[in-house]
Amino acid sequence: MNKIQPITSLRDTAKIEKQLKGSSEPIILTKNGYPDLVVLSPEQYENLQKNQPILPQNKNISSLEKPIFSQEQDHPLGMIKVRAASVKIHVAGVEKNQAAILSVVAEAEEVGVKVLVLPELCLTGYTCGDLFLSKSLQKNVETAVHQIVLWSKGHSILFAFGAPLVQGNCLYNCAVVVLNGTILGVVPKSYLPTYGEFYEKRHFTAASEEISTIEIDGISARFGRKLLFVDTNYLSLKIAVEICEDLWVPNTPSTAAALAGATLILNLSASNEVVGKKEYRENLVSAASSRLCAGYLYADAGDGESSTDLVFASHNLVAENGKILSESPLFMMESATSEIDLERLLSERRRMNTFGNEPSVSFQAVSFSLSLPRLEKLSRRVSRNPFIPERKEVDLERVSLIMLMQAKGLAQRLEAIRCSHVLIGISGGLDSTLALLVAVEAFKLLQLDPKGIYAITMPAFGTSERTHKNAEVLSKGLGVSFEEINIKDTLLSHFKDIDHSPEDHNLTYENAQARERTQVLMDLCSERNAIMIGTGDLSELCLGWTTYNGDHMSMYGVNASIPKTLVRYLCEGYALLHPAVAASLNDIIATPISPELLPTDQKGQIAQKTENKIGPYELHDFFIYYFLRFGFSPSKIYYLATQAYDGVYDHVTIKKWLREFFNRFFHNEFKRSCLPDGAKVGTVAISPRGDLRMPSDADVADYLQEIDQLPF
Repeated sequence: MNKIQPITSLRDTAKIEKQLKGSSEPIILTKNGYPDLVVLSPEQYENLQKNQPILPQNKNISSLEKPIFSQEQDHPLGMIKVRAASVKIHVAGVEKNQAAILSVVAEAEEVGVKVLVLPELCLTGYTCGDLFLSKSLQKNVETAVHQIVLWSKGHSILFAFGAPLVQGNCLYNCAVVVLNGTILGVVPKSYLPTYGEFYEKRHFTAASEEISTIEIDGISARFGRKLLFVDTNYLSLKIAVEICEDLWVPNTPSTAAALAGATLILNLSASNEVVGKKEYRENLVSAASSRLCAGYLYADAGDGESSTDLVFASHNLVAENGKILSESPLFMMESATSEIDLERLLSERRRMNTFGNEPSVSFQAVSFSLSLPRLEKLSRRVSRNPFIPERKEVDLERVSLIMLMQAKGLAQRLEAIRCSHVLIGISGGLDSTLALLVAVEAFKLLQLDPKGIYAITMPAFGTSERTHKNAEVLSKGLGVSFEEINIKDTLLSHFKDIDHSPEDHNLTYENAQARERTQVLMDLCSERNAIMIGTGDLSELCLGWTTYNGDHMSMYGVNASIPKTLVRYLCEGYALLHPAVAASLNDIIATPISPELLPTDQKGQIAQKTENKIGPYELHDFFIYYFLRFGFSPSKIYYLATQAYDGVYDHVTIKKWLREFFNRFFHNEFKRSCLPDGAKVGTVAISPRGDLRMPSDADVADYLQEIDQLPF
């Protein structure tokens, strides 16, 4: 092993020379606890000149090893439970504040919190004023820090608290980061506000770029603004720290930290409350987490701070990539607790390849090891329907915007090709209904006669009276041209041509109907100088639940980026906005989803129900969102689904349809690779010219194997 000695050893060069002669390895001299010089023997230097290794060839030099998740640390799937909390303090009452800090830390650990951030200067109180310069206060602070560190031994929670600390000739406003009996590092505040009610430069010195050491009651610790705390057991967890005002400046310290790899930012704050500041603070934290693609914990000062001139509201926040996951009410001294999804953040960064990397030499990595078990129950909400708003009532503004985007895409295409007529195969189902509504809105934008929209219904062997009637009533209610073309005789003739029995209701029987309808529509387009509007939605295209060159094909697909759950939602919203057609729309929404390619039952009701065959669309849309939007593994998607659908679907059901989804998705890329044009509306899309570049012959075996190994 290399000999490590302080740089003061150079005072005895004879001793160093003797050590080098008796060893084949160099001596590393440290300054302030960090490597500064390497001393070589003449033989070692000669080897270096010859480009030969200095150390023996069999020396095992390794870097960070792959994390191994034991029973004590299962793979957390990115989920880290975090908290931002306030501390009821006594101004300058260090001993009392120490006890309060430990009480808050213990309470957080008891409920499974793994990373905790506390307010700025909470060991003394932010409002000490000139007492910060008191020697007694400074000594008490060092003693208290030491006691807090000793208490933390054996506790599996990383926490950061604020304290005024002396380093060299200066006093700094610091964050002390502690884990399991160790000070991982001390981060001084970079930007000291000295305006309005703030006068921090009266007492404190701003952080410099240098990383050095600080001595605290006999404890030596790293000191600097560019420390990056890295969990060597779970490398996705990289923590950086900034303090209050650091967030409010144009070039925040967290910006460089995030570029260097930080996924979680801790902010220790003492932000006094004034009218309107709450909303500004929310926007600031939300925007920072979004801009940095990071988790952001913001802990605020509260009760106990001096009210001589200010009040503090204990406004704690937890945010992730632009969304506030948890927030405490003002003045209630409540904590903000949630889970940060590190896998989601890293997926977003890698997708945005403009995010880049900060040169690693500017930050010093500080390693730690934190036990991170997989959480059985999440406190953060996992939406069952990620494509639609979570509000109980329909968001009519969102409905109008989405349909306007769809309509603008179609309108642009019609203008570009100088076309004023469109054809839609209207079945009385959800997809063709939405396509028809979009066409109506596009014609409004272009100020075209709605009679130029031809809604063609083509009943065959599986058409029910209910869907047939709804198609007609809706079309006439919208004022478009409605026509019926019965294709039964054509299909019987076709079956005869290919020697297929009409009694054999196999795939040929079904696909022939879909392709015949497409042929009719395409030919009518040629006849009427029109284009055929595609009706297939995102869910069907991901699952391959479409007939190749049948309903799969069109001249412009308005629903290509609209999943089934959103199709239904948009139709519900349109019914509310347009009461004149609400009756038929609501009945269409209530109709079981079906391609109606198999004969109806004896009562003339729909016998072929899609979700009985391929599974619930709400589950598939959930799978689609997390696989395409974030690239999550089957294990992660299964975990999230069990959280979202707890009490709705059991684990066996979720696993069954997850397997069905991956199998269908991989085996049907050949259909998606030749999709017609259609505008992207949401963050998930599958255009082969845009969002999804995937080989049609990719192997799904590894994904299915992972699913098969899931519990249940």
